[in-house]
Amino acid sequence: MTVIDVSALRRTFGGLVAVHGIDFTINAGEVIGFIGPNGSGKSTLFNLLTGVLKPDSGKIRLFGEDIVGRPTHLIARAGVARTFQIPMLFWNMTLFENLLAATVEENWATAPSRAEQVLELLELQHMAHHQARDLSGGQQRLLEMGRILMRDPKVVFLDEVAAGVHPRLREIILAAIRRLRERGVSICVIEHDMELTQSICDRMIVMDAGKVIAEGNFDAVTSDPTVMKAYLGDVTL
Repeated sequence: MTVIDVSALRRTFGGLVAVHGIDFTINAGEVIGFIGPNGSGKSTLFNLLTGVLKPDSGKIRLFGEDIVGRPTHLIARAGVARTFQIPMLFWNMTLFENLLAATVEENWATAPSRAEQVLELLELQHMAHHQARDLSGGQQRLLEMGRILMRDPKVVFLDEVAAGVHPRLREIILAAIRRLRERGVSICVIEHDMELTQSICDRMIVMDAGKVIAEGNFDAVTSDPTVMKAYLGDVTL
């Protein structure tokens, strides 16, 4: 089953073409890694797919429905959840309150007990009533993952969710990703950690200069000369 179908997607910022006529599909239950050099358009693509930005042209279909121009909260309610490259939390609210906020339109009766379970899963229960601003950078990423776990998403976008975190926190994040995968959630990951992407991703999509330059399994894309050139430049003598 196709969950997301993207065709001819384009977005510019003045004279800069950030996303340049991209086409791809994401199937139910897949874990897709989006990789590419810095500035290749990956985060812009995620912002387009989640409604943060509107494309200049092209189509984005979620479960067969065109969602271009749909407000972010309605895209979220359709089953989409995400993290951000720079965590976006309610800084003046506690960890417990941040998790409750993720379920505001869902079953409120069970939300407190589920929040306690998520905090324990993420090993943050000892900070449940601390404000989010008290967290380390890695703990902030954990809390963003916690808000996803509080929901029942069908598609999840993770933007460098494990970047720069302590190895133990990285293990917790990976366990949370695997838990989502076991639920049958489709997961899209932007990540520069090749070991991480190799361990969790079914398929890789490589971007450079706003375009998709390669697609396939980890071994295929990492041995592709076009991909190596995008990362290393022309190394021929």
